[in-house]
Amino acid sequence: MRELAETARQWAVQGRTGVLARPLTERGFGPRHPGDAVLIDQDGHCHGTLYRGVFDAYLAEQAAALTEGRTACVREVSVHGDEVKRAGLTCGGQAEVLLQSLGTVPCRWWELLADGTDAALVTRLNEARTGVASAVVTPAAEPGDGPAQAVEQARELLARRRAGRDSRITDDGLVLIETFPAVPHLVIVGGGELAGLLVAQARLLGWHAAVESSAQDAVRLLAERPAAACLIVLSHEPDVDVPVLASALTTGIPYVGALGSRHTQARRAADLARAGLDEAHLGRVHGPIGLDLGARTPAETALAVCAEVLAALDGREARVPRAGAGPVDS
Repeated sequence: MRELAETARQWAVQGRTGVLARPLTERGFGPRHPGDAVLIDQDGHCHGTLYRGVFDAYLAEQAAALTEGRTACVREVSVHGDEVKRAGLTCGGQAEVLLQSLGTVPCRWWELLADGTDAALVTRLNEARTGVASAVVTPAAEPGDGPAQAVEQARELLARRRAGRDSRITDDGLVLIETFPAVPHLVIVGGGELAGLLVAQARLLGWHAAVESSAQDAVRLLAERPAAACLIVLSHEPDVDVPVLASALTTGIPYVGALGSRHTQARRAADLARAGLDEAHLGRVHGPIGLDLGARTPAETALAVCAEVLAALDGREARVPRAGAGPVDS
């Protein structure tokens, strides 16, 4: 949905009407982005991506059928059999799609999405699902910003730093909670081939990335958005890596990683201890960096590093799916 923010803001300025469509519940379809959504303009044109467009024509038809005074509706969609291959989907599935009048979505929502900051949207549906009320939630949200129970749940989900969409029954009835944590920003200190490959891998994931050679510039980037910044130290120079690591560890950014041999890691730890950091701080450094994927080449190492960042942002220990007991979407 973040890619729709600028379009929605332009429509608001121009006074154009529209409908926002996204899943309320879903099953199947294979891997997909949890923030996928479509904006449908007054001429029936769809902007954005939802199930590779297989339902766009139907959703546009239903959006046009919203009567005056009715701000939302829920429609069931499904795709199976030969249609799956024609649509380019991984597998079939079914979903309930919420179509919501764009005028009921706060303009602040689109501003926060465009800025890339932490934000959640809590949408409360009435029993007939014919009307909606949406409220924006941020990490600093007060209970008055929306249904109290849903606001608290949204803040908990934002704290995990992962995008998601979840329908829940609360004390205020059925709500849709959509969370969009700040986009991860890799701050890479040091150059070389690996730095370039990390930038490329980050862009593939939809993250931001910057390569800095000076400690001062890196510390500045870490301070700008501490909730989104992830530090990757490639430099082996003590006058660069120690101040940057110290800044990252004391500001509590979600991921701190450092490339280097065990000897280099020990040298950094000793330098950081002399700078006043304790064992709790030092234990947060991921080094040697990256998950143990058997990486040998620079490209494989970049993948292993970004995989470790992803796991750290979700607050979990990396494991293979078959090791868990929960469901796995086909």
